[in-house]
Amino acid sequence: MSFRTLHATPHRPPVVIAHRGASGYRPEHTLAAYRMAIRQGADYIEPDLVSTRDGVLVARHENEISQTTDVALRPQFAGRRATKVIDGRQVTGWFTEDFTLAELRTLRAVERLPRLRPENTHYDRAFRIPTFAEILDLAQRESRRRGTVIGVYPETKHPSYFASIGLGLERPLLAELRSRHLDRPNSPVLVQSFETANLRMLSRVSRVPLVQLVDATGAPHDLVAAGDDRTYADLVTPAGLRAVATYAAAIGAAKHLVLPRDATGAIGAPSSLVADAHAVGLGVHVWTLRAEAEFRPSNLDAHDEVAAFLDAGVDGIFTDHPDIAVHVRAEVRAERTISAAVPSPTR
Repeated sequence: MSFRTLHATPHRPPVVIAHRGASGYRPEHTLAAYRMAIRQGADYIEPDLVSTRDGVLVARHENEISQTTDVALRPQFAGRRATKVIDGRQVTGWFTEDFTLAELRTLRAVERLPRLRPENTHYDRAFRIPTFAEILDLAQRESRRRGTVIGVYPETKHPSYFASIGLGLERPLLAELRSRHLDRPNSPVLVQSFETANLRMLSRVSRVPLVQLVDATGAPHDLVAAGDDRTYADLVTPAGLRAVATYAAAIGAAKHLVLPRDATGAIGAPSSLVADAHAVGLGVHVWTLRAEAEFRPSNLDAHDEVAAFLDAGVDGIFTDHPDIAVHVRAEVRAERTISAAVPSPTR
């Protein structure tokens, strides 16, 4: 695999990754959200993958589904409410691993952020939970129809936890990819994880490009569970990035790591992370840009925030609003083309 294939160039602009679909406009992780993202011009659609009791991968933000489905309104499932420890944290609710796919099919998706996205609540209970297979099929079908390549960017959620209950995510993920001839170095699929061990394992048994997710705080759960004191901060040092580059093609970095904010919430000059990652052959994709003021820097609107990250040299942007990122990317690219065509003044 050429790890440099994920680098943006003048001929390969930074990619726009539809975070859980066009989740600023439709309830996240629904086929409707993914279809809208494709219409808006996203290069990748991004499902978070969790497992059902019968080992089928489905798209949900978390395996606890009370905030993203109408399960709490279903009296037949009241007895499934449980308290579990997920990645060291106690969580109460309803969990995908306690439902068969057939049972999950009876549920309907709801907007996870109703206060911030009231318009999305008009679609509550309109859509069901999609499987990973359905999302891959959607991307391939739309690619053929549009004459372009639409990628899929799955995240394995809580891989150590699912492995501990006998529902490891990697084997069914690879089975779906291989059945579609997508387990290859130039695949329009990028597999991401906040943990490290499952990515290292995948790098040994698969040829699909991998992306190490990096948060601004904390540590990968698999390292914590193993007694390894390395944190996400350690992964983005020059030495840490060199280690990541032995198994991954890119990092998916929390956006504050690239454009830090000051005490007022404003961003200024970029950190060295993009340059450091590029120096060892890693691409840099940042997460997550959202249009709502609650998520933006205090000194930028949604369009200017996208432009700031493009100026910082990132290779991709996760966003809930793909249309904004696609529009700004086109504007920036046009401006750079014009600038390159204007002769330099002579003296």
